[in-house]
Amino acid sequence: QVQLVESGGGLVQAGGSLRLACAASGRTFSSYAMGWFRQAPGKERKFVAAISWSGGSTYYADSVKGRFTISRDNAKNTMYLQMNSLKPEDTAVYYCAQNRGMVVTTSSNKYNYWGQGTQVTVSS
Repeated sequence: QVQLVESGGGLVQAGGSLRLACAASGRTFSSYAMGWFRQAPGKERKFVAAISWSGGSTYYADSVKGRFTISRDNAKNTMYLQMNSLKPEDTAVYYCAQNRGMVVTTSSNKYNYWGQGTQVTVSS
């Protein structure tokens, strides 16, 4: 059974930074692409960023491009999301997810394992 555990969320002022981590266990982490999604109150879950199995390919939603950086350390079975220049509209529960395959995809139905989420709140 795959387990994904997010950490690093919290309350930060606009313009600040946070680094989220997603620790994985239960399946060969390095064999699968990974992604971050977020869900704001009353809204649907949306794609944020994704990274291929090797880390050599990444993809970002337009809303976070240039501010967020996704990375992974396969030796530590951990994925990261560095979030800089945070805005109030970044406030959401952030979820990490493991893809069914190795390549980057943005559709949530291509991800079959999900973490429990971590709250990120950006105050203005």
